[in-house]
Amino acid sequence: MNWNRLISAKRFGLEEFHNERRENRSEFQRDYDRLVFSAPFRRLQNKTQVFPLPGSIFVHNRLTHSLEVSCVGRSLGNGVARGLLERHPELAGSGLTETGAIVSAACLAHDLGNPPFGHSGERAISTFFSEGKGQALRGDMTPAQWEDLTHFEGNANAFRLLTHQFEGRRRGGFVLTYSTLASIVKYPFSSRLAGKKSKFGFFTTEEESFRRIADELGMRRLNDDPLKYARHPLVYLVEAADDICYQMMDLEDAHKLKILTTRETQDLLLAFFNDERRRHRLQTLEIVSDVNEQIAYLRSSVIGLLIEECTRAFLDNEEQILAGEFEGSLIRHVSPLPAGAYERCAALSAEKIYRSRDVLDIELAGFRIISTLLEMMTDAVRSPEKAYSQLLINRVSSQYNIKSPVFCERIQAVLDYISGMTDVFALDLYRKINGNSLPEIS
Repeated sequence: MNWNRLISAKRFGLEEFHNERRENRSEFQRDYDRLVFSAPFRRLQNKTQVFPLPGSIFVHNRLTHSLEVSCVGRSLGNGVARGLLERHPELAGSGLTETGAIVSAACLAHDLGNPPFGHSGERAISTFFSEGKGQALRGDMTPAQWEDLTHFEGNANAFRLLTHQFEGRRRGGFVLTYSTLASIVKYPFSSRLAGKKSKFGFFTTEEESFRRIADELGMRRLNDDPLKYARHPLVYLVEAADDICYQMMDLEDAHKLKILTTRETQDLLLAFFNDERRRHRLQTLEIVSDVNEQIAYLRSSVIGLLIEECTRAFLDNEEQILAGEFEGSLIRHVSPLPAGAYERCAALSAEKIYRSRDVLDIELAGFRIISTLLEMMTDAVRSPEKAYSQLLINRVSSQYNIKSPVFCERIQAVLDYISGMTDVFALDLYRKINGNSLPEIS
């Protein structure tokens, strides 16, 4: 792979390509702005990140998480661009200067395909088809379509949301640039490989779309059937930004919710630094008396350190990354001291945060809500002639192809509809369907 092809402002859908623009934004900055002003992005404000929403103490939701990841991604992209241009001055006209803009836009979009209620929403959808009442639909699906359903993946759903032409919408979905779209796909292979890997990058319905983007950018193809590519290099920066933010911000949220003590949190964050840098931060803590501000200061310092480390790891491994031979994430290639500290944070998060009662309660509720909605909606599209089915179908937005004559397209429309819901909307619909609440009558 080479940078001259990997950075491309060509837009997916093409009808919005203009030869001349009288504005100061680059095409990749336009991607960022287009995402910020979109309805799916706004809906992230009411989708669970880890802890239940809303609460008396404000914690991160998918929207705030995406914004923070985007900020870190921009820093990573700018740092890598500077390093690459110093190393390869002949690439000055390749578009590498826009790396920060590309990565920040991709980070902004990386969670758009996640269903309500965090990762439990993904599991609820997958297990509905693999273990639940959705098993009855298997005979109506091709093996490839069935893999899409039983291994439902938020990453693949984000790519679908950004590229699919929904009813009444324009061709090309969001009509983003090829480089931004490729930078979002963390697992660039077909769902038919999901049996070997737990995640994948695109559904069967988007295979051809991804093939077109990857081939245009010169991404290394590893396999034709099932389709598999090496990652676009900028995916590593999007992934690193996500890894840095969710780990650090989950710790800060856990401290605010008193799941972790101040001392525990301070010790975890100070462990990232050598003796000299640790002493400097301890001196600052003596000046700052507010404990929440102390944790915020240490968290920001760790994020800065990890940005430096991941930038270095990318530049050190540029050759392997371009060859499609780099293994693991950038966070796994940082220096031993921060690597060990990060692992301790991850282990403690798994033990104390992700298994806390509040987190498990929201996952249990989400699992029940999504499973019920899936059962009702799949029954409706399977037997659309029934009176109750008609009531449910007519409630769905016209952008979803819920009345398609092709059965598998109706099932996909159900997933598009449910995965796009906010937590509150899904809960409200669940209550109404079960007769537990009625709309207010003025």
